[in-house]
Amino acid sequence: QEKGYKEVGALLERALETSQPLLISSVNWAEIRYVTERKSGTAAWEKHRLKILGLPIEIVPVDREAAEIAGEIKSSRRMSLADCFVAALAKQKKGEIYTGDPEFKALQPEWKIHWL
Repeated sequence: QEKGYKEVGALLERALETSQPLLISSVNWAEIRYVTERKSGTAAWEKHRLKILGLPIEIVPVDREAAEIAGEIKSSRRMSLADCFVAALAKQKKGEIYTGDPEFKALQPEWKIHWL
C-alpha cells in the first residue's frame, strides 16, 4: 500500500458522504493508465480502471484555459507537464492538491497543498 492511502481513503469517504467527487484531470487519468500498463500490463489496467471508475472521482477534460494555465506553470517551474495539469485544475476549480510528490513544493505558497 502506498504512503498516504489512509488519507486518500478518508477523502473518498467524504466525497461519497457529501456527493462531491474528487477531481482528476484527463491528462492525469492518461498518466495512471500508462504507468499501470507499463508496470503491470493491460489486464491489470482494466481491473484497476473498473475499480477507479466505481469511486467518487470525476475525470475532468482538459480545455484551452487549463492548457494555458498548465503551460504558464511549466514555463516558470521545474515540474512535469502532467503535474502542471494537476495545478491547473486546482486553480480552475479553486481546489486543493493532495500529494506526496515533492515537485509540488514549487507551487507553494500560491496553491494549497496537503502532503501525504
